[in-house]
Amino acid sequence: MSGLIPQRFVEDLLDRVDLAELIGSRITLKKAGANYKARCPFHDEKTPSFNVRPDKGFYHCFGCGAHGDAISFVREFDGLGFTDAVEELAKRAGLEVPYDQSARQEMQQARTLTDALDFAARFYQAALARPDAAFARDYLKQRGLDQSIIEQYQLGYAPGMGTALYQAASEDLRAPLIETGTVSDRYGRPRDLFRNRIMFPIRNTRGRTVAFGGRTLGDDKAKYINSPESDVFHKSREIYGLYEARQAIRQLDRLLVVEGYMDVIALAQHGIHYAVATLGTATNQDSLTALLKQVRHLVFCFDGDSAGYRAADKAMENALELMADGLHLQFLMLPEGEDPDTLVRKEGADAFRQRVDGATPLSRYLFDRQSEGLDLALPENRGELRARVEPLLNRMPRSTLRDAMWHEMLRLCGNRREWQPRADGARYGKPGERFAGTPETPVDVRLSKDSMLCVALLEAPEMATELQALSREDRQLPQTRAFADWILASGITDKRRLMRALALDGEARNRFYRLFDRIEHLPAREHALAEARAMMAPNREAAHKQRLAALLGSKRSIRDLSEAERRELQELSRQDRA
Repeated sequence: MSGLIPQRFVEDLLDRVDLAELIGSRITLKKAGANYKARCPFHDEKTPSFNVRPDKGFYHCFGCGAHGDAISFVREFDGLGFTDAVEELAKRAGLEVPYDQSARQEMQQARTLTDALDFAARFYQAALARPDAAFARDYLKQRGLDQSIIEQYQLGYAPGMGTALYQAASEDLRAPLIETGTVSDRYGRPRDLFRNRIMFPIRNTRGRTVAFGGRTLGDDKAKYINSPESDVFHKSREIYGLYEARQAIRQLDRLLVVEGYMDVIALAQHGIHYAVATLGTATNQDSLTALLKQVRHLVFCFDGDSAGYRAADKAMENALELMADGLHLQFLMLPEGEDPDTLVRKEGADAFRQRVDGATPLSRYLFDRQSEGLDLALPENRGELRARVEPLLNRMPRSTLRDAMWHEMLRLCGNRREWQPRADGARYGKPGERFAGTPETPVDVRLSKDSMLCVALLEAPEMATELQALSREDRQLPQTRAFADWILASGITDKRRLMRALALDGEARNRFYRLFDRIEHLPAREHALAEARAMMAPNREAAHKQRLAALLGSKRSIRDLSEAERRELQELSRQDRA
């Protein structure tokens, strides 16, 4: 619908919005001359590199490159689409968006439906407090939920009487309730869809109710039922708990994707507010696209039974076509017989967070699952592994991750040393035995310049001085500069001390523990150091030339140079020729 908003209106709206006031209402800004500075809301940083230029109407982060105008900021910060972002800013400026007539009617229809659904949500909430809902309140209490969580997720109760909602609604809301399927008129008379159920409102990114889920309190055959799809509810595009997660954590950096409403709410009750649930039996590409619009790091959490593994496999297969560099997907398989609700209550929040932090990356999950039941000492089984894995990798777009996974497949499938004659005369290993010396094919890892230099620092912290100088001249190396600054400030000169400091220094761990988060395969030490030296070479050459110019640029002759300066000149000239 963005094309139906006149460009002239968009430009006028941007002129009217005070960018500093808008951004300042969401994060803390500090005045810096005519501009404002802050810690960037779009990436984790300690030193402010986020700049707001109200006179120019844009913001820019020198750390992560985030850049845009007021509409861009609202879209990124609030997770809204273009039209919703324009609506939000227009409301703030006291303007009405001038849609054309057909679009206006469509928007009005959607508002009518969400108005009716918001009324239903309030009705169910009020019903939960009534005397006849004592059984529903006892159920929620038994599940360990307190009043604040019940209110945060707007849980409610649908009375057992068949027309309670319909009768409570005003005349103008009854038709929209029927249109959304919240009230059914299938048999010629209205009847509430949800009866004697705990109610879970499903809200969109703006907090408007678009559908419901209901959990029976009786012996109904269907334990859970959901609203049917409507003009405002498309099951594959909505994410349960996303609105609440964004309200609880303004800067979401990852989402934990679970299977049910109660899993989301139980985790929130224990302080884990970044859990959400897709709607339907499987995580499809529409759901994944909706999730990846919010964050670039997803952790899928499934029960550890056969159904859970099938659901995880389906999510992995659907994700492959979307896997661009920079996306990070992990899989957390729970012990069999457990779900997030039961496990977090049994183990506690800290133990559950440790499970989330240790979740399996997509690449490892794929190879683990596809190699199940295969003895890779046998050529036939290596061929079977390739037959399973290759079609999956072919679905991925070209990327560093895909190339690295392709090399891993070739490494696992290309080993033939088990079948070569051994020095002791034996031709083959023992059945099922893996050869200890499995040759590894080097993986051609392509990283950003900033990431490669950080790997070089990890391998050789003694390079910190040179890389600090390089990063100060190149704004595209914020991580290198921060890492080098800390290494020098800590007086670290060897890898052993560096690894110990990163492991034991709490402040350093919190600051740098995500430094290599999105790198599936670390390059070899020699490769990382060679790349770093190649990047520093132009810098050294420029420094040499500057010093040569300084020595030779004066009005005196070479004879006037001191002995030390002559030796330096000879050394610089020799390096220049080399």
